[in-house]
Amino acid sequence: MRSSKTIHVISCHAEGEVGDVIVGGVAPPPGETLWEQRSFIARDRTLRDFVLNEPRGGVFRHVNLLVPPKHPEADAAFIIMEPEDTPPMSGSNSICVSTVLLDSGIIAMREPVTELVLEAPGGLVRVRAECRNGKAERIFVQNVASFAGKLDVPLEVEGVGTLRVDTAYGGDSFVVVDAKALGFAITEDEAADIARLGVRITRAANEQIGFSHPDLPDWDHISFCAFCGPLSETAQGLTGRSAVAIRPGKVDRSPTGTAVSARMALLAAKGKMKPGDTFEAVSIIGSRFMGRILGEQSVGGQMGIVPEISGRAWITGVHQHMLDPDDPWPSGYRLSDTWGAQ
Repeated sequence: MRSSKTIHVISCHAEGEVGDVIVGGVAPPPGETLWEQRSFIARDRTLRDFVLNEPRGGVFRHVNLLVPPKHPEADAAFIIMEPEDTPPMSGSNSICVSTVLLDSGIIAMREPVTELVLEAPGGLVRVRAECRNGKAERIFVQNVASFAGKLDVPLEVEGVGTLRVDTAYGGDSFVVVDAKALGFAITEDEAADIARLGVRITRAANEQIGFSHPDLPDWDHISFCAFCGPLSETAQGLTGRSAVAIRPGKVDRSPTGTAVSARMALLAAKGKMKPGDTFEAVSIIGSRFMGRILGEQSVGGQMGIVPEISGRAWITGVHQHMLDPDDPWPSGYRLSDTWGAQ
């Protein structure tokens, strides 16, 4: 088989959400820091288009590029590529990357627990993996500092009316809405409606509310809309369903680790959680991430939390993505039937 480009990928999913990992065939992008490398990939788009666009990708796919770490404490580094964003951090993707590193032998596994440090564009994340019989069975990720943004502010959404929403950061930026108030129980048959409405709410929130990270000035938009269901108490803490709408129009199959972190930051800001408390998030397909507040941390002069999230991931295959030199669509393509209106 002839190919002018061959990219080696280990495919993986974390609690249902795809998070493939590029392990070869791509040189590290230019940049003195991981954030600069992330920014190059976002601007250049060559790699993003190749692995995310059809026919190699699709709206359901997230892809992570392994790169040498810049921080001396880090064992490995990764850059996250999502359908419309190249974000600071991702919970499901960090769980996939950790699983691929350990299950494939890129980083030596030590049973029953392996500890490692990953560098994401948004900062260091510390990982603890419970391992048995050569498998990383559960990944615990100490996420970047997370914080509440605006609380209970009005948002006008065409065709819906005025909503009361919160904004928050959990490694990525969110507008958070009450799912029940919008008529959603967060069940699988609601996925298309949640995805479409969530993109509209995100667009309205960027126009009317906005977002700015105090330490990452380039991150100046809201990425996602989180539909959060009612909370209930368990013997371990709080639990609740949620669904995150990802641009250009899909629902995260996992409970979304950055959304769990953002929701815990909001609950802490509202006095409903404190360090040591736990929160179990349930996704639209019934998969689960466990969250815990490890402590408090100031972010740009405002109080935030240090969240931990945990979940499981499984390798689904090994792929070599190729480009025939005669392929008339070397960068792939996107159509609005699955990618939404562009």
